[in-house]
Amino acid sequence: MTSKKYSNIPPGWEGGFAQSNSAFAYPNPDLSSLPMLDNMDNISLLKRQQKVQWPEFSWEAQKGASNPDRCFVMFSPDISRIGYDNTGRVYSIICPQQGTFIPGVGTMNVEVTVTGQGGWVDESDTVNNLAADMMVLGKVWFSPSAKQTPFVKKLWDKFSQSNLPFPSDKKNAIKVTTHKAQDPNQGIFPVRKGETTTFESPDFAKHYEAYGVGNVEVQMGPIVKTNNEYVDTFNQLVLDLHNLCSGNMLQKDNILTWNVWFTEPSLVDQEEWKEHAELWRESIDVDHTSPTGEGRSARHFDGTPFQPIKELVDAKIKEIADWVEKHHP
Repeated sequence: MTSKKYSNIPPGWEGGFAQSNSAFAYPNPDLSSLPMLDNMDNISLLKRQQKVQWPEFSWEAQKGASNPDRCFVMFSPDISRIGYDNTGRVYSIICPQQGTFIPGVGTMNVEVTVTGQGGWVDESDTVNNLAADMMVLGKVWFSPSAKQTPFVKKLWDKFSQSNLPFPSDKKNAIKVTTHKAQDPNQGIFPVRKGETTTFESPDFAKHYEAYGVGNVEVQMGPIVKTNNEYVDTFNQLVLDLHNLCSGNMLQKDNILTWNVWFTEPSLVDQEEWKEHAELWRESIDVDHTSPTGEGRSARHFDGTPFQPIKELVDAKIKEIADWVEKHHP
């Protein structure tokens, strides 16, 4: 896709950071000289931004099968954005959230949380428009409505009585490690120009009205251990349940790819950026909808909705309940 020209791009663009090191250039940008920065450390340097109005995620629901049954979902719009200074140096990348509804349980929130980033944006180049590196964690936790269902409330009460962490908010979320695709020893992975070339996306997952597009690909690893065997086993069971209902989005070794479709550049209000980042760092207590509008539930390439197998979901819920009843300390 070639980025469109917009007449309302604000003045102040200087550029130059993309050209400050020959290693940064396409066709194979090498950004290894850039440190991985925390999203909150350099807000005072942010001058410009591009918001991700359409974060389109995709993965294989049946990894390794002859028909991998690829899914496509759009996370909540306008949470994610990339922020940079007037030269184009990237100082902050915020990624989106979305909900997965589980019958009898409620909604579970999932987020791709950026733990480090660095790179460049070039507003003057409509083809080689950006290159960045990132590190992320997958996070999963029960939404407010889920915590009111009898099933989750009973589990939560048991954990509270034992002073054990329960994934009832983002702070105590189940954390899933990630790494560069096919390289489990490399936690840093690239964000590059254009749509992914790994697979073809359906028309409903393309947004030609966007100013520009980039793509990301990351492979899922194991969950982060809490050093409590009981909690770790419970978290894995809950993650298994989430994967059954989401089409194995966060299944170990699955590759999660997303095309990020940007709006045109705009100026950064640093106070608003800080509030936005803090808001989603802790996370609003959202359900399947969010303050920035709903995304789109998982669909197959032909547009048919992904439907979890009810019998498997019911069996997993029973397995969790039985396991907690038997093993709770």
